[in-house]
Amino acid sequence: MTTAVREYIAHRRKPHDKQREVEDNPAPRKIVRAGRRSGKTVGAARIAINAFLKQGKRILYGTPTAEQIDTFWYEVKRSLAEPLAAGIYYKNETEHIIELLGTKQRIRAKTCWNADMLRGDFADLLILDELQLMNESAWEEVGAPMLLDNNGDAIFYYTPPSLRSRAVSKARDPRYAAKMFAKAQADTSGRWAAFHFTSFANPYISEDALRDITQDMTHLAYRQEILAEDLDETPDALWSRKMIAETRISDHPDLTLIAVGVDPPGGATECGIVVAGSAMVGGKLHGYVLEDRSLKASPDAWAEAVLTAYNHNKADRVVGETNYGGDMVENTIMQAAKSRDQFVRYVSVQATRGKAVRAEPIVAMYEQGRIHHVGNLPGLEDEMVSWVPGESRDSPNRVDALVWALTEVMRGRSRGIW
Repeated sequence: MTTAVREYIAHRRKPHDKQREVEDNPAPRKIVRAGRRSGKTVGAARIAINAFLKQGKRILYGTPTAEQIDTFWYEVKRSLAEPLAAGIYYKNETEHIIELLGTKQRIRAKTCWNADMLRGDFADLLILDELQLMNESAWEEVGAPMLLDNNGDAIFYYTPPSLRSRAVSKARDPRYAAKMFAKAQADTSGRWAAFHFTSFANPYISEDALRDITQDMTHLAYRQEILAEDLDETPDALWSRKMIAETRISDHPDLTLIAVGVDPPGGATECGIVVAGSAMVGGKLHGYVLEDRSLKASPDAWAEAVLTAYNHNKADRVVGETNYGGDMVENTIMQAAKSRDQFVRYVSVQATRGKAVRAEPIVAMYEQGRIHHVGNLPGLEDEMVSWVPGESRDSPNRVDALVWALTEVMRGRSRGIW
């Protein structure tokens, strides 16, 4: 280690207490759940720099977007300014690489919104930031094999996702990061370590501002984004996991009516696509939630998903609202059906009442044990137990599609009676 590097290490800004806990822990697998502006990315940069300078390691930092790379890259460049200026290390701004030429010692930052963008590399230390936004394959299929050469280490960072961030996540399971955190907490072998800290852990931001921000955020968003709480369900939500689980079934009777509920996307949110059916059981009408095919995609792509759901479930109709974008939903679906030379019965509904008012009769049927989820529908169920009417500002597209579908099939009309 050169004199310039030793002097740089001696004069760096000290980490805050929670960052130091993560740095000092020897576990080869670490996961950090932390609030916004809590120092996650700066902490990741410190760990990368220490591994690079003190241990001569090869570090790969992955995060979903180029914007998120900026904070990490700025911190790395700022921290290594002296040895970089002295010509000790080579820097490539385009590839986001700092390395000791002629060796494998390197720091590299890459986007991995598409997990395949990480392929073709290897590392002694892999850092995945904003894990909850990534597809599981970023770690399980691409990241983990990178560490095989030297039995490398991995660190994961995330903030519990709000409904908005879940809508843009690539993860198949919206609780993927939370489940990994729980696994780390339960580990007794020393292989895994879990760390949790709030935005208040960062001494370099204003505590007064953090307290004042409660006036600009919902209570749910504050708990997730600032306090970094993994909420399995929200106490004030209309549904609970117990309510859903108690009537869950693995199969359903012959259904007399099946509908595909569609709630169009607004901005960066998903298109809600939920399939439900109904049947008389014991003299009472019961509802069955069959599928959740909600997705974030172009109008052409979500219209194709609606038709796939319609055909797969032999549905009787598609239900969508008209007062969002006029007749956009109907026109988009009908154009897709026309290209397939397919007939689709479409029922227009109008949202004349608020979301909570529309949902209340459906919630009552859940409480009466008359609505059944057929198998597990994790994305839909997570949204159901997280959405608080009047508090959650993000549009619950899956919940809206569920309510449209169930409202339609629970009116008691049979197949062939229009």
